[in-house]
Amino acid sequence: MSDLFLFAILPYVCLAVAVVGLAWRVVARRGTMGTRSSQFLEGKVLFWGSVPWHYAILSLLAAHLLAVLFPGSWAVLLGDPLRLALAEMTGLALGVWAVVACALLVARRVFNARLRLVTTPLDWLVLALLLVQVGTGVAIALTLRWGSVWYLHTAAPWLRSLAMLDPRIELVALLPSIAKVHALAAFLLLAVAPFSRLVHALAVPVGYLWRAPQVVVWNSRRKAA
Repeated sequence: MSDLFLFAILPYVCLAVAVVGLAWRVVARRGTMGTRSSQFLEGKVLFWGSVPWHYAILSLLAAHLLAVLFPGSWAVLLGDPLRLALAEMTGLALGVWAVVACALLVARRVFNARLRLVTTPLDWLVLALLLVQVGTGVAIALTLRWGSVWYLHTAAPWLRSLAMLDPRIELVALLPSIAKVHALAAFLLLAVAPFSRLVHALAVPVGYLWRAPQVVVWNSRRKAA
């Protein structure tokens, strides 16, 4: 019964909350979809945490999505033992990189008094979920060998079954607890994203790609050299 709720009902609940929350954010609070950067309060640790974090987490997300969308090509890629070993080592390295970066971002807010004042309970919840997500990912890579392969045959088809509105909970019911926590944390993050700073990931200014070029005109006279 718990597996039915966790892996066949809760994902849809989280997705529904995310869709409704995003619609509310766009309509009612569109001006708050940025990150509300705290760089002016502290910038050095932010740089060493934020930049590696984005590179690592985006690479890991891309790998997870590619396995779901193109399972055949992913299976061919991992069919060679050398490529499989390289994929495992790369994934582990990116995971460790993400954990260290996320820990820096958490420590930055814990030990900086000015940042603590502007950090909301929702910010702490998001940081905790992110740390759980990447931490369990690294733990899976270290304790469950060849995760790239079994992910392809368990979690990936389960995610596709959710998209087809026919959840196959038997695919994940027998997975170790740490893998289940990893999957559930992802859906919980999806649910809270529209209400948190994470929504900035959906506010990428793609409109700049087709916006007409603007000419900058200096109004003040430049001093003579």
